[in-house]
Amino acid sequence: MLTMQGVSKSFLGVRVLHDVGLDLEAGEVHALVGENGAGKSTLMKILAGEHTPDSGTITIDGVAHSFSHPSQAQAAGIGIIHQEFALLPHRTVAENVFLGREPTRHGFVDRRTMERRTAELLARIDETGITPRTPVDELSVARRQTVEIVKALASDVRVLVMDEPTAPLAGHEVAQLAALVRRLAASGLGILYISHRLPEVFDLSQRITVLKDGRRVTTLTTRDTDADEVVRAMVGRDLGAYYPPRARPGDIGAAKLTVTGGANARICGIDLTLRAGEVVGVAGLQGSGRTSLARALFGADPFTTGAMTVGGRPRRPTRPREAIRAGIALVTEDRKTEGLALRQSVRDNTLLVTRAVPARGGPPAGREVTALLERVRLHASGEDQQTQYLSGGNQQKVVIAKWLAARPEVLLFDEPTRGVDVGAKAAIHTLVRELAGEGLAVLIISSELPELIGMSDRILVMSGGRLAGELPAGAGEEAIMRVATGGDRAQEGAA
Repeated sequence: MLTMQGVSKSFLGVRVLHDVGLDLEAGEVHALVGENGAGKSTLMKILAGEHTPDSGTITIDGVAHSFSHPSQAQAAGIGIIHQEFALLPHRTVAENVFLGREPTRHGFVDRRTMERRTAELLARIDETGITPRTPVDELSVARRQTVEIVKALASDVRVLVMDEPTAPLAGHEVAQLAALVRRLAASGLGILYISHRLPEVFDLSQRITVLKDGRRVTTLTTRDTDADEVVRAMVGRDLGAYYPPRARPGDIGAAKLTVTGGANARICGIDLTLRAGEVVGVAGLQGSGRTSLARALFGADPFTTGAMTVGGRPRRPTRPREAIRAGIALVTEDRKTEGLALRQSVRDNTLLVTRAVPARGGPPAGREVTALLERVRLHASGEDQQTQYLSGGNQQKVVIAKWLAARPEVLLFDEPTRGVDVGAKAAIHTLVRELAGEGLAVLIISSELPELIGMSDRILVMSGGRLAGELPAGAGEEAIMRVATGGDRAQEGAA
């Protein structure tokens, strides 16, 4: 169906793609993987007509094409769904699906035809939870993504590019999207699927192409490879090197934070202890109360009953400012809307917290900011670069630097590596372990069980707004899920 050969591209004299090629068959899900900066998005933007290649050919059904505008790619049957949605929230589903291509009758927009055709497209993908007249701002993130897919189908696409489609989705929504991807492929579409999440790559794809530094490293048949081989191709090391060694018993110190009988409107019966030098994982199904626990500890949705200490002193923050003064930091799961001022510089973002709540020991000086950014292994053109132009992994590193500037004693992470590539994940994992080794108490909430298992010195499991149990380091996924689903209650009264 599709062949790209010898595609090269340079920006301002810097070559970002070097003679890259791939092909796609009808009904195939072909995954495209690589670290941030490997060239994946640039290659797909060339296919979608958003960039013009310096050299190379694009052939669709045996016909050579040269795209200089997205409309030409759309006319040839190419559709792309970006990680950032391009929807008008205050318009209906039908208005978004046919935006710029509205059917007309007697010179006026033919809303009846537009809504009928939208309904037919929704039926084609078995989507019953959306109507053509539903305003987009009333839809969940997953269903907004469905609208993006329907927009592409309305253009009669044959090749659909999906760029990190699960990055904004909750766990149950990922399964729904996977089912939709399979249905689209079964209907004859060819799907190019970009993702950092290797489990879903192996679940959905038939082939995997690996890019590194703007070059195609290899194309593998999914059933004949494994995650270690893919990771070696991407970053040059084994999957087992992701996770640094856990703390030894002698490395774990005194309690940094304790909660006894903590409760609010969302969670109850919270008894926990976080110790210096320790990384504690929190597992649980969607809606189990994991994020509510972090927000309660941080004073965003404070505990209304129970006792809490930080650094041995009685504390029960009723707002984030009090938590920050007490030495608690929270890296939220949504860095773009809750963690960063995207149009401000890296330096300004690093100082966001300390400018609002002066750090203990005084605000960091210029050299300290530089040292913090080096500490988190930030890759940027400079401290003046706008944060919006950084990769997801580097944006997350700026968020971490922002909190380290406040000199916390307790560091809470909610989905610390969501939407970042495997290289950035490894860097963040190493940094977390280093911080724990320096005496911080670290709590990690993650939907990725391998990450929890690989990083945690022990794992707390949430279920129904309660701590359902505690499991030791290295506990398996099956054991965690038994506790999370109520099939087992491990070590009642978890510390």
